[in-house]
Amino acid sequence: MENIEWGNLGFGYVKTNYNVRCYYRDGKWGELEVSSDENIPIHMAASCLHYGQEAFEGMKAFRGKDGKVRLFRPEENARRLISSAQYLKMAEPSVEMFVEACKLAVKLNADFIPPYGTGASLYLRPLLIGTGAQVGVKPATEYLFIVFVTPVGPYFKEGFKPIKCMIDRDHDRAAPLGTGHVKAGGNYGASMISSVITHELGYATPLYLDSKEKRYIDECGAANFFGIKNGTYVTPKSHSILPSITNKSLRTLAEDLGLKVEERPIDYTELPTFEEAGACGTAAVISPIGSIFDPTTNETIVYSKDGNAGKYSIELYNMLRGIQYGELPDNHNWNVEVEM
Repeated sequence: MENIEWGNLGFGYVKTNYNVRCYYRDGKWGELEVSSDENIPIHMAASCLHYGQEAFEGMKAFRGKDGKVRLFRPEENARRLISSAQYLKMAEPSVEMFVEACKLAVKLNADFIPPYGTGASLYLRPLLIGTGAQVGVKPATEYLFIVFVTPVGPYFKEGFKPIKCMIDRDHDRAAPLGTGHVKAGGNYGASMISSVITHELGYATPLYLDSKEKRYIDECGAANFFGIKNGTYVTPKSHSILPSITNKSLRTLAEDLGLKVEERPIDYTELPTFEEAGACGTAAVISPIGSIFDPTTNETIVYSKDGNAGKYSIELYNMLRGIQYGELPDNHNWNVEVEM
């Protein structure tokens, strides 16, 4: 194991020792296998390469203040992967198999779990791909489920600091009745051009509008959007939006703070009425949005004039992180401890 500067980790891939795999063949899943190989032997006609039979998850393990290692809501990730598999007509791993594989991957790579207090965590990437040879658009008969891990720092280099966003009307993240609600690789491939253009213009992430009317807020790049006003946490509702487990958790915590919660369509003209706004997801947790630039009107909506996050964004971030790291009571029983 190389010497890792835990406090200076970015969000990227770092080689670890082991991954956990399971193969689906002859109509059933096999046993979990442990591998030290970073590569996957795959047929050139595998359905994941040609027909997009690929889905994945993103989740984290945290070393707590008490020294315990916790996974945050792994059953929710399992259920979301199952939903993705159902939509993409792939073999579905069970919740039990998913959680067992995640626990094993964390335990096998214990040396790569960042120490408490560094701000870093162990990122887990459960991956499901069609490996069966297929020429012709139909589901494969063989699949591979794999979990690998890597230690990571903040997703945005700014960390928990307000970021600049830009509305993108020139590209669509997902079609109205397409795969936006599942965590499929194709969604991210479709967003790549927008992300590159946005970054080159000096913005942290694009803000997508719905692809049908270009009227309603969709998502912030790789994260859900939320806004806060008049004591209410508001987040978009759409079939095209990925159901974020972080967003789901924040809605519960917002209610714990006494906020009302609304999950509904948000017209882009409503953006100036929010007192705070943010992007939320597993990778970033919460990235407060400092401003949103609209290239069509050449106007910038500013939420942070002093360079700091808003009151509720700070409270929600600290609550969620506190639960994940064992600093605050887990009143909703979200954490799953990994016996090391």
